[in-house]
Amino acid sequence: MAGNVFGQMFRITTWGESHGRAVGVVVDGLPAGLPFSEVDIQKELDRRRPGQSEVSTPRHEADRVEILSGIFEGMSTGTPVSMLVWNSDAKSSAYDAIKDTPRPGHADFTYMARYGMRDHRGGGRSSARETIGRVAGGALAKLLLSRFGIRIVGHVLELGAIRAKPLSFEEILENVEKTPVRCADLDAAGKMLEKVSALRQEGDSIGGIVELIIKGVPAGLGEPVFDRLDADLAKALMSIPAVKGFEIGAGFEAARLRGSEMNDPFRIEDGKITTLSNNAGGILGGISTGLDIVCRAAVKPTPSIGKLQQTVDLKTLENTEIAIKGRHDPTIPPRMVPVAEAMVALVLTDHMLRSGFINPSTLLK
Repeated sequence: MAGNVFGQMFRITTWGESHGRAVGVVVDGLPAGLPFSEVDIQKELDRRRPGQSEVSTPRHEADRVEILSGIFEGMSTGTPVSMLVWNSDAKSSAYDAIKDTPRPGHADFTYMARYGMRDHRGGGRSSARETIGRVAGGALAKLLLSRFGIRIVGHVLELGAIRAKPLSFEEILENVEKTPVRCADLDAAGKMLEKVSALRQEGDSIGGIVELIIKGVPAGLGEPVFDRLDADLAKALMSIPAVKGFEIGAGFEAARLRGSEMNDPFRIEDGKITTLSNNAGGILGGISTGLDIVCRAAVKPTPSIGKLQQTVDLKTLENTEIAIKGRHDPTIPPRMVPVAEAMVALVLTDHMLRSGFINPSTLLK
């Protein structure tokens, strides 16, 4: 299986399966001289960790990270950073009864079509548990970006057709962790919680929209044509399990606007070039403008639901039905927020190194 490496100058390789012994990541390209510890990584992993609320799976994992390499006396050495998280609460027996009946909405059938075999325990490599490695690697990227004044915040903008009202960056930062659904509009968050609870009782699930806002990105970041900054952000977010759509700035609304409405007029403020609006979402021609980067990911409902669904038996090649048991999230967007932030941080760090905004040789100076 290829495709487990992400990035060019700042690269991560994730490994492990949902019900294997452990999952983890190798981070390559982190410059020497960045102070960090397991506490910095654990803080982000705790935000992704299952079993914390009524809107997440009841699977209980401590998700305690162990740093195996790439650090000496509390500082990065410039060599690969390897991090590991042990699986401790995997209950594989719940999947034995459905190993020959592909779950609708999951990668069971396509993994069989591609490889001729699959790890049916919790989805194996296709499980969202793989994202632990992304979050751990993204934690390092966030630390590095923070030294250059770049801040990233993600939040649930919409859940089950309930949409949050517009809020400022600082309001989102202040409120996003106050509710299990990670919606900074606390009134909307209450309604979202009620809807999730009702659907969970029905054995069903809902999807939503996660929005990312990035402040402090300098103008001139990104490569035109195939390595556009927005294209890499799209790939990063679309690579997250359950994401089915991506948009930046005005997004799909741009298709309904006139050029006079969509264009962001330039002007000078305090001796700097800026724009009167930000429909472009902080990126023009694949290169950052210096304004906030604003992008969104559409997340499908959790495919593992208790309702009876139609499927097939891979052994008998007959039609059958399936009711999925086990422990699953009734909605994905709240736990996806730290994963989405991590992927954005990885893209930005990679481009900061590629464009020379971060010089690895001077980080220690």
